[in-house]
Amino acid sequence: MTPITRNTQYFKFCAYGFLKNLRFFEAFLILFLIEKGMSFTNIGILYAIKEIVINMLEIPSGIIADSYGRKSSLVGSFIFYIISFVLFFFANNFIVLALAFVLYGVGDAFRSGTHKGMIMDYLKLNGWTNQKINYYGHTRSWSQIGTAVSALFAGVLVFYSGAYNYIFVFSIVPYLINIVNVASYPTVLDFSEQTKKRGDFVQTFKDFIATIRNKKVLKLINSSALHTAYLGAVKDYIQPLMVSVIIMIPLFTGVDQVKKSGLFVGVFYFVIYMLTSGMSKLSGSIEYKSKRNLAFITLLIGFGAGVISGLLYLNSYLIFATIAFVAIFMFENLRKPILTGYVADNVDNSILTSVISAQSQLKTVITAILALLFGLLADYIGIGGAMVAISATLFVASIVIRE
Repeated sequence: MTPITRNTQYFKFCAYGFLKNLRFFEAFLILFLIEKGMSFTNIGILYAIKEIVINMLEIPSGIIADSYGRKSSLVGSFIFYIISFVLFFFANNFIVLALAFVLYGVGDAFRSGTHKGMIMDYLKLNGWTNQKINYYGHTRSWSQIGTAVSALFAGVLVFYSGAYNYIFVFSIVPYLINIVNVASYPTVLDFSEQTKKRGDFVQTFKDFIATIRNKKVLKLINSSALHTAYLGAVKDYIQPLMVSVIIMIPLFTGVDQVKKSGLFVGVFYFVIYMLTSGMSKLSGSIEYKSKRNLAFITLLIGFGAGVISGLLYLNSYLIFATIAFVAIFMFENLRKPILTGYVADNVDNSILTSVISAQSQLKTVITAILALLFGLLADYIGIGGAMVAISATLFVASIVIRE
């Protein structure tokens, strides 16, 4: 395995991921929504709204980024994020929350795939394409470290403030810093090596259509999108599970429950994302040594972990249910760099952002459906039952479709 090259741009890529994932609210989003009086069905609808917005804008935003400039696309996405954070802070009803989710979705659409395209193009420009899985795995690990740090900071903030809404305000600061970071990227990364002029929208679109007709590319996109969508739909439901475990911890017994939960949820998330950071770093060496179909094997392991977590939850083995839930996070972060590298191997750099956006669009469709179903099921059969039903269905369907 070729060692990665660490230079100034490498550290800027790492800083992007670290700052982008300083979403201090993320570890408490479900708890925040429950505090606002939202049922699980309402939460599922809000998540679905966000994913529908992303789905509508995903491919157009990717083609626009490839045609008119990736740096502008990223800066625009951060601005939409910041506006959504402000709305979350002031939200007191479903309508305002829905609007916040809409703007958050717009930000996601203009960000997804864009930065990966810049990294892959940078490696190609420098003749370092043999480093792509290891390189992206390392930069992605800093995203996970960012999430870990943000969860810990947010936990301390909730502990001292006793409220969830302030964490949205603090999330604005790293996004402002990241605008400056992205603006400092070299101009050569604004467009792919093959598309150096603005306005080549029609040709970009034609190349994109031709590429996604390739069966191998479609298979890679489907495999990557399915597990990412699954985690996206269920990941925040670990928060009520964490709170159930925290109640049993014989510490801070005289402290307000919101404050106690805030502190321990932050610590738990910190541990989780430090583990997922390690998995991202290991992805390059694991892929290099393995001769097996990692995409399919890890897909089944992820769904299997979901089934086990749900069953343990139903039987009140809460600590073990949490551990199984964490395994889903870990295998997603093992898969992501590997599958991104596989896609980059089979797609021209001039349309890589567009193809990754198509992958993200498929992901958002699946996430919207799963989020809505999970919310409905959780209201009627509980989180554990919903986890078993969704995970088992995807596990069986993956085997049947493959056969």
